[in-house]
Amino acid sequence: MFIEESPKKTPVVHHTDVLVVGSGPGGLAAAIAAARTGVEVTLLERYGCFGGNITAVGVEGFAWYRHEKTVDSEGLGVEFEQRAISAGAAVEEPQSDSHAIDGEAFKWVADKLVLEAGITPMLHRQFVAPIMEEDHIRGVIVESKAGREAILAKRVVDATGDGDVAFRAGAPTHKHPKEEMIGASVMFSMSGVNKSRFIEHVKADPHTYADWAYGQWTIETTGKEDAMFSPFLRKPFEQAREAGLIPKELDTIAGTWGAVYDSGDLTYLNLVHLLGFDGTDPDDLTRGEMQGRDQAMMAIEALKQYTPGCEGAKIRNFGMTLGIRDTRKIDAAYNMTEHDVREQGRFQDSIGIFPEFIDGYGILILPTTGRYFQLPYRTLLPKGVRNLICAGRITGGDRVSHAATRNMMCCTVTGQGAGVAAALAVKQDCAFEEVSVAALQQALLAQGVRLH
Repeated sequence: MFIEESPKKTPVVHHTDVLVVGSGPGGLAAAIAAARTGVEVTLLERYGCFGGNITAVGVEGFAWYRHEKTVDSEGLGVEFEQRAISAGAAVEEPQSDSHAIDGEAFKWVADKLVLEAGITPMLHRQFVAPIMEEDHIRGVIVESKAGREAILAKRVVDATGDGDVAFRAGAPTHKHPKEEMIGASVMFSMSGVNKSRFIEHVKADPHTYADWAYGQWTIETTGKEDAMFSPFLRKPFEQAREAGLIPKELDTIAGTWGAVYDSGDLTYLNLVHLLGFDGTDPDDLTRGEMQGRDQAMMAIEALKQYTPGCEGAKIRNFGMTLGIRDTRKIDAAYNMTEHDVREQGRFQDSIGIFPEFIDGYGILILPTTGRYFQLPYRTLLPKGVRNLICAGRITGGDRVSHAATRNMMCCTVTGQGAGVAAALAVKQDCAFEEVSVAALQQALLAQGVRLH
């Protein structure tokens, strides 16, 4: 059964040089990078804040992979971390040489970054369709409390996380069956934790990354990760299952805690893992939100009863939306491979580097030996649609490469590359495939990116 809608006349409410759709780490980086390259930029976001996974989801561990010998990305991702530190919106990570970003405070930090760059902010507008002329994207249709509106742009950056723009514009995309996707999470934070008692307990009974092999998960490591400290929690949930507080078959409640504050906040608890959910299916999203919150409350009760320092704890907040790790990826001009991310891939058209950090599909490799790979410009370019470039976890690649490139700091690398490329394409009035790689790399170097 179908409903036939009458033709609509949609008002054009805005024109811009570069339109970035989605404001997570990749989209925020793309918008700032494009603006700093000297073009008009508009940043479109469906929620009421910028920052995506950091703010809307509550994943505050921006660079938790970083250790003493890590050769890390440079550029806007590091700038986000430093701005959060300067604003008092970060705290030292317990497991790494990095800072956890306070997701709530970073909403304000992101506002400042957007306004300082001269970007036109558009919050509370949902992308619903591309505006196409044959195979050229000319802008997007959005819907909001104001109704249906059109935004025209010379170049568009898809930073939606799910490839929404590319997919609806007709670019070839792919996704794994949902039974094979990396699990989704409901992130949450607690208050009322006695920090000193909690830390004493953690030190008395420390966990390592080898402990991640648990329940339904097996973990492939290089071996060097196995003895390293990890802020992992498992035993209280085993005890809760034995006591009947958690159903015995629910063995996916376990995971990491993030930062603990003197105020008694224990934040970005990554304890609820939802398997078999597709983040592009609204029915799955509905089910995941509700089941995830229910499981989070079970986890809190288990922590209260079986973890010293948590006796008086309570929910502080849930993330505004599910944390989705894995949906659509574009078929790009170059699709990255497992060999690229495992064996330090090198590319003439590098737009940045990322450490040898792989987390997903049962693999955990931490960058503790100085190894890293480069990201090629071609992995941002979808096939079949002109004037469109992609950033973030939707860029082209296979399963294992995605387990590396999906990570937030890597998303800022592809975002910054996409933003500068979009600005150059506008300035040069050329297709993305025709952008001078030398000019792109020169502009990225000027913005503090490490290319090699």
